[in-house]
Amino acid sequence: MKGSNSGKGRKKDQETIQSGAIGRMAALGTAGARVGVNYLKHYGQSMVGGKDHESRRKLREELDEKNAETVYDTFSKLKGGPLKFAQMLSIDKNLLPAAYVRQFAQAQSSVPPLSYPLVVQTFRREFGKGPEELFDHFEKKASHGASIGQVHRAKNKGRDYAVKVQYPGVARSLKSDLSVVKPIALRILGLREADVDSYFREVETRLLEETDYRHELARSVELTEASAHIEGVRFPQYHPELSTGRILTSDWIDGIPLDRFADGEATQQERDRIGQALWDFYSHQVHSLMLFHADPHPGNFLVKDGMLWVFDFGCTKKISEEFYRKQFRFLDPRLERDPQLLQEALRDLDVILPGDGKEEIAVITNLCMNWLELLAKPFRKGDFDFGDPAFLKAIYDFGEENRKADYLRTMKGERGSPDTIYVNRAFFGLYSLLGRLRARVKVELPSWITA
Repeated sequence: MKGSNSGKGRKKDQETIQSGAIGRMAALGTAGARVGVNYLKHYGQSMVGGKDHESRRKLREELDEKNAETVYDTFSKLKGGPLKFAQMLSIDKNLLPAAYVRQFAQAQSSVPPLSYPLVVQTFRREFGKGPEELFDHFEKKASHGASIGQVHRAKNKGRDYAVKVQYPGVARSLKSDLSVVKPIALRILGLREADVDSYFREVETRLLEETDYRHELARSVELTEASAHIEGVRFPQYHPELSTGRILTSDWIDGIPLDRFADGEATQQERDRIGQALWDFYSHQVHSLMLFHADPHPGNFLVKDGMLWVFDFGCTKKISEEFYRKQFRFLDPRLERDPQLLQEALRDLDVILPGDGKEEIAVITNLCMNWLELLAKPFRKGDFDFGDPAFLKAIYDFGEENRKADYLRTMKGERGSPDTIYVNRAFFGLYSLLGRLRARVKVELPSWITA
């Protein structure tokens, strides 16, 4: 796991965490009710003061700001599933109004840590002894807190460790949390439950995996061993003897968080080296292993001595070869020139459904043609400059336009495969990180497409 040299702006430790199902449901229900009241106030204000487009836009922005603050405040105190859900949504800027993206982005690194006595309780439950009995030194203040656990620095026999401690009650309460979060999320996203039920089940499955640190340990070892040959990429060593289902221990690595590196004074050559390592890491996992790190936010990467260090394999996704072929068939350049071939691929992935009429098929085909033109652009160039601000801006602008499009939300039916959630999350996150790095990267199509 990672270390950061910054202790500024530390949030006050959280002394308690609501772990009972009834209490957590009540807190989430209260947040949902406050969101509902804000909507009612908004509709009333719109009737009186929203006579023109600019007035309505300002009123909507005020509504989003209030609701985003309300929802994030509750999620950050409950941690676990609600906070992880916020972190997921914050990665793709096109899913949410800007106010939610700003609030939810805090879930990546700025979560109030739990107080030390709660950490000791977890150690005694897991190991039968406190942290001071397992390590020569254990820092009581967490180095940082996140959605499901927080990391403490420890030392034993001259070796530095990063010890991730899961928040109490997270695993036990996850399912009930998500059942209450779902209607809040549906309202924010403007979606119908029947159309996205399988997607919510996929998210629940991955989140449940994240609460099992034994599963994370196994995935961490598997993926680091399978990716150790990638030039410019490094991984910490994991320690099973100091890990359980709720505590995960690895080496402590001092380095520069990827966002600070990207926003700093690195040379173009340094940016390109780190960007290429990041691209090669994801390309190998997706196209060769079909098992990949699915949490690509900057808090999971450090830069040290010109190397990219990768952490936190809690959220991983394994895909079948059948799905892989259907999904990445869209990289075939012929689909951008042949609408019939594109429609065939969309039917294979259940994006176009048997009951769709000509108008719906035309809308979907045109939308996907435009998306392909944007998202596949790096694969058409060979060497691609992610630092071109026009590239990511075009993606965000087109996504924002589609997010607001009523005609897309009125299309009924579960479309596509739930497996696409984490594939899209990985690549949208990857593109965003490379854009922030302003990296120039060598990109190749999978050989089975070019053959």
